[in-house]
Amino acid sequence: MPASSIEQLLDRLEELKRPAAAGGRGRERLAVVLKQTARRRFADAPALIRFHEILLYLRAYPQSASLVEATEKLLHSFASRVERLSADGADMSAFEAPDVSGIAATGFSAVFGYDITRWLARAHASRVQVLWDDYEDHAHLNLVWPKLLPLFEEDAYSDAHAPFLAWVRAAKRRGESDLSWLMRQFERLPVGEKQKAELFEPLRLWVRWELGNSKATRTLMRRRVRRIFYHDAPLIARRDVSLARELDAPPLAVERLSRADGERLLASGRDTMAVRFRELHGFTFGDPRSVVRADAGRGLEIFLWGVPPARRLPLLGYHAGIFFKNGVPMGYHEGLSLFERVEIGLNLFYTFRDGESAWAYARLMRLYRQLLGADVFSIDPYQLGGSGNEEGIESGAFWFYRKLGFRPVRAELATLVALEERKLAARKNYRTPPRVLRRLASGHVIYEARDDAEAATTTTGEWDRFAVRNVGLAVARRMASEFDGDAGRSRAASVATVKRALGAVGAKLNEAEERAFSNFALVLALVPDLVRWTAVEKRDALSIVRAKASGAGESRYLRLLCRHARLRLEIIALGTNVNSQVKE
Repeated sequence: MPASSIEQLLDRLEELKRPAAAGGRGRERLAVVLKQTARRRFADAPALIRFHEILLYLRAYPQSASLVEATEKLLHSFASRVERLSADGADMSAFEAPDVSGIAATGFSAVFGYDITRWLARAHASRVQVLWDDYEDHAHLNLVWPKLLPLFEEDAYSDAHAPFLAWVRAAKRRGESDLSWLMRQFERLPVGEKQKAELFEPLRLWVRWELGNSKATRTLMRRRVRRIFYHDAPLIARRDVSLARELDAPPLAVERLSRADGERLLASGRDTMAVRFRELHGFTFGDPRSVVRADAGRGLEIFLWGVPPARRLPLLGYHAGIFFKNGVPMGYHEGLSLFERVEIGLNLFYTFRDGESAWAYARLMRLYRQLLGADVFSIDPYQLGGSGNEEGIESGAFWFYRKLGFRPVRAELATLVALEERKLAARKNYRTPPRVLRRLASGHVIYEARDDAEAATTTTGEWDRFAVRNVGLAVARRMASEFDGDAGRSRAASVATVKRALGAVGAKLNEAEERAFSNFALVLALVPDLVRWTAVEKRDALSIVRAKASGAGESRYLRLLCRHARLRLEIIALGTNVNSQVKE
């Protein structure tokens, strides 16, 4: 019989990578096909990339100890396959696509923000460099370079295209890279971190990262785990996941990491994001003191953390985190919370999306409820495929959440969902057209944890029409009408008014607490009867402000918010004010 082609072998691996009821026989067949594929010489990048992603999947969802050993051996030798492919003259550009970047022995170029560029220059100094070829933004460079190089403005004044690289090479240390010199000079500027970023980012410098065979690659990035979970039975399907049952289950086992372990976890998280062209607030500015680890079972670890007071949002509580499956980074999450409502953004990396995605998301919701007191879970339209997220449309993201029990908050979308569900039930091969999916993804969906699971998916709730944006718009209208659009006057007057109303004129607040109070004052100044609140309500409001600025994290802040019934009603009213609303 003719030997199978590489594509045929990869197709067979795709079929066998998910454990089936066949058990041991399936594992044996998988091991045989894996050996056959490993012996082949790949002739093009797409096929080799596909093999890499299958190996990563098998490492995250291993069916046996011998398969873990086999996949690890292949992944640790993967750099040589890439180098051989390059030596054969193959087109290597496919390795730089955002969905697959980060493979051993490859590299990629990207424009990063100031903080991540600084991180890369420190953590991977020998592998990262600035790409000056074809750099053309001399106008902005001529504004920044004089702050780094004495007398440069004289050259720039007489020559709009002054030889800026000659100045850099004259000023830097022997053996120092251009990027290391540049970031060192920025760090020395006598301005705050925000101002440094504002100077750096308009430069839009392309950075090249040659990954080599480092542990920063997707190929080799691992977290050491105590025990591997082997999948010797079919994976948990979405139809087998009950959010109501999950949210009522006992708490997950949770531990807080030491600061040193938190630093290491965040460092690997930044690498995980950067090799995928991603920057996320919580990874860039994560607080290592706040990192917690939850053992979610079945080899899944969920990490969650916050950000330090200076990086927090005015009202929303902010948390981010990462998933590891048997030590392999599997995805990341971000949560924006207010009272008991949380908006969770989840991104499972492309390689692992046909694994136990629904079950992992349910465990994440359970963790947010456990740690932050969340009972109302909202999904932003972008996550569903709205706002131009065509990947969400192609994957049918709306139905992923709908089949878990989320419901649309807009009446016309609920009607459309009911119509589509009747079509799906009546016609076996029916698929919702993309144009309809775009309509369905144009509004939020919500899940409320209630005793009556059916009610949670069919009735309206007080958070349905809420948007934190509406609170900000109300503040902006007051600024326009009462302070002639002067943000400084509006803030100062609000602080003075609210301090008097709360009896907090003489309260001693540190810098972070003053900043938090200033933000809350803009909102509380819109409450007409604030001065008539009870003494307990006023005292508790001040405690909430202090908790917002606490170095211990924002979980206490969110729980205190939930206990303040009057503040909750006022903020929900501001966020659902019909006069404040704009379209999603």
